Amino acid sequence: TSIMFPVGMLGAGFPPETITRGLALGAKAIAVDAGSTDSGPYSLGTATPKPSRDAIARDLRLLLRAVRDAHIPLVITTCGTSGTDAGVNWISDIVDEIAREERARFRVAMIYSELSAATVLSALNEGKINALAPAQPLREDVVNSCSHIVGLMGHGPIASALADGADVVLAGRATDTASVAALALSLGLPPGPTWHGAKTVECGGLCTTTPLSGGVLLRIDTTGFTVEPLDASNKCTPTSVAAHMMYENADPFRLREPDGTLDTSFSTYVALDERIVRVEGSKFEKADQVTIKLEGSSLVGYETLILVGIRDPLILASIDQWMSIIRESVHSRTAELLGPSLADYKVDLRAYGHNAILGPLDPDDSIPKEVGVLFKVRARDQATATAIAKIANMNLLHQNLPGMTYLPSFAFATSPAEIERGAAYEFVLNHTIDVDSEDELFRTIMRVVDHA
Repeated sequence: TSIMFPVGMLGAGFPPETITRGLALGAKAIAVDAGSTDSGPYSLGTATPKPSRDAIARDLRLLLRAVRDAHIPLVITTCGTSGTDAGVNWISDIVDEIAREERARFRVAMIYSELSAATVLSALNEGKINALAPAQPLREDVVNSCSHIVGLMGHGPIASALADGADVVLAGRATDTASVAALALSLGLPPGPTWHGAKTVECGGLCTTTPLSGGVLLRIDTTGFTVEPLDASNKCTPTSVAAHMMYENADPFRLREPDGTLDTSFSTYVALDERIVRVEGSKFEKADQVTIKLEGSSLVGYETLILVGIRDPLILASIDQWMSIIRESVHSRTAELLGPSLADYKVDLRAYGHNAILGPLDPDDSIPKEVGVLFKVRARDQATATAIAKIANMNLLHQNLPGMTYLPSFAFATSPAEIERGAAYEFVLNHTIDVDSEDELFRTIMRVVDHA
């Protein structure tokens, strides 16, 4: 079968002509991911999407037109960025709007993956939840702290929806490979090539030499798969295809899915021409126990930021010492002005342009010409976070170093300098739950959207 994966994430945009070309090349289905944890826990914590509605609608309109005209299915996973129930409903509303404007008819499957705390606690009490390294055994208070919990579905619920005649599948949180795997496995194709092909194309053009030029066409058969870019000027190479097993994966040869593990240890990558790569030898090991990974996000406080630019050469020559002085001063003044009851606040300083990413691991110890220092404070409420940021304001504007004979001045990026970022969330679940079948935790609603 041939499956088009047009873009790494719905809403990121793709050239319309690549969809036309994918259909011309014989695509029998379209799969696309609509979410990710790449941008952190906020989307899951608040059940809000990362892309704008306009961006989603633009991409979705092109895809719905394509599947309507070609009479092929469309599978969208991790709707609304984090796969919450609200995310599925949000994408569903946009589908309704587009179908009405395009006078189209679709049989839509909505698969929900959000789990209640009660469901997770019941499994915990039954000994069905296991921690993934480096997480600790799950505690009840951690479960109860989550604003939203989702389970990552595999191919099972999606395949069931397709078998029930869905034209469009809108799934909650799912593994990045689930959409392609469901389309291929439901046709009886072998799991080895299927899961490896699905992993290869999960981010659209990322497995090509020009990742932002559009998506790819995946052809899966009984002995392997081929990958071809949808942009005629783009290329896949054995290196670009093989490298994707290393993307977001702890093991470059093995990838765990709910019902087993993909093994690419003996896979071969051959260039059929300068654009198309053939892969064979992939295996899939069926697991004795089906597991569903859990994701949960908890509110951990409120944050206020200050961004200041520094170009003073004496300060930059001792920037780590300068930041240490600020930390000590802020902690001392906070205790003096706000009292010791605020011990649960957290201050973070990062010098972008110096070592904000690698910290002490940065091998470059040269003195930068300018640095942007980000001050971030997290506290139990917004007012306290801002109060502590205001305490830091004077230090960030004029803090000198011992021995300096003048008072330096630095450049705040905004006025007022304090930027209230609002609620802050953290991922707190890195665990799996044992299930008897892949469909066990997920709920599917089938409905007809008819504006033809």
